[in-house]
Amino acid sequence: MKTRGALLLILLAALNPCLGAEKPNVIFFIVDDVSADDFGCYGNRAARTPHIDALAAGSLRFTSAYLTASSCSPSRSSIITGRYPHNLGPGAELHGPVAGHIPWLPHFLQKAGYYTALVGKNHMSREVLPPGSKDAVQPNPWNHTDKGVTPTNHSGGALWVQTLENRPKEKPFFFWFAAIDAHRGWDGDIEWDSALYGPKHRPEDVHVPPFLADTPATRADLASHQNELTRFDHNVGQVVDALRKSGLLENTLIFLLADNGRPFPRAKTRLHDSGMKTALLAHWPAGTQAGSCSSLVSSIDLAPTVLEAAGLPGAPSMQGVSLRPLFANPAASVRSHAFSEHNWHDYEAHGRAIRDAGHLYIRNARPDLAWLGPVDSIQSPSHQDLIALRNQHRLDPAQADLFLQPRPAEELYDTEADPNQLHNLAANPAHAATRERLARTLELWTQQTGDAVPESLRPDEYSRENGRAIQPKPTSDPRTRLPGSLRDAAHINHPGPR
Repeated sequence: MKTRGALLLILLAALNPCLGAEKPNVIFFIVDDVSADDFGCYGNRAARTPHIDALAAGSLRFTSAYLTASSCSPSRSSIITGRYPHNLGPGAELHGPVAGHIPWLPHFLQKAGYYTALVGKNHMSREVLPPGSKDAVQPNPWNHTDKGVTPTNHSGGALWVQTLENRPKEKPFFFWFAAIDAHRGWDGDIEWDSALYGPKHRPEDVHVPPFLADTPATRADLASHQNELTRFDHNVGQVVDALRKSGLLENTLIFLLADNGRPFPRAKTRLHDSGMKTALLAHWPAGTQAGSCSSLVSSIDLAPTVLEAAGLPGAPSMQGVSLRPLFANPAASVRSHAFSEHNWHDYEAHGRAIRDAGHLYIRNARPDLAWLGPVDSIQSPSHQDLIALRNQHRLDPAQADLFLQPRPAEELYDTEADPNQLHNLAANPAHAATRERLARTLELWTQQTGDAVPESLRPDEYSRENGRAIQPKPTSDPRTRLPGSLRDAAHINHPGPR
């Protein structure tokens, strides 16, 4: 009997490699407000990210990874639940709480014996269910939370190593290490420690995207942003070194990505790649190959990937797909389309996007409004430099896109030939078949996931010219303004087309 039992365990282990194996530890490194091309390992020669570049050398590095929102809290809430923003209830909009009945990834891991901790920027919350609600209240997903700051280090990552060292040693762990870097109100320059980070970035060395003004103020702005990314890089390196020294690195699944694009004009809150495309590394020596993977992936795919890696059943609430097939074969593909959305973030908005292997199609429900960016971008030196050029009638077409009003209701781009998405092909007859195919698939996703343009949208709360708060603050009814509220999308689990 013992022999037969042993043979059965061997057979089960062969069918499911997670059985009989030690559960992997999991770390999510989330950097704030950073675009994919800000990293050295993604081709930015001016960037100084040596620790992340070294991690990338032993990682599966994704080159076609996209977020579901280029907006802090909806993007983070989407990652941790594996759901699209409009399927999160109030969490679809900036600062909105996730519907109270929706489980988070750490909920499942806690039940499986994991120690869970969030250290750094949170920016995620849960809706308080009313008395008598038909929905079940979800428990606290975290065993430990901390802002991750000290008097001399406000990066959000100051206590990551300490959290690792002080964990319960008998349990596997799930750590959500989320930096405050590189969100504006930058303090990295003030707190700079050259002994830890090396020299500051020089404005004359930074890469200026074509849609920004190449001026001293904008270059200095970009250099300060890059300094914060270098501080994040240092904090990541400290954790990786601690994992290596303690013998934990081999069986720790590390995901490294951003929550949204850099806080500059035509990046953060944009559905274009400058806002929505993210660097994504998967490092797990015991479970992944190293190399480059061009498969289209979505940030909602990370949560189901972790569940499968931990040997846990999939969650019906998660709309993403596991990336485990790519861990075994980086040349494989797990999805044909990736979807993104832009809802209220300081300003009235409703945009939807679909990507395939070579195209981006955008549908804008508010084409009468310019797509300026969030208030922190509008108040930035980089935005003010563009306003100065606008007032002098000196904007080139790439820069003028920021102020375009009205905008086209539809946009289509060849992302291979036009990586900055500056040439709209939606009205080009030669691309009509592609436009129609992507529009049909986007409409199918809209229907299957319960998305809908609200009866009214949350209005602007800041001036579009100078970013000052509008007084008195405009009000709107959240029951009618939320995307998907008309169809109760928070209770729909259908993943839509993939």
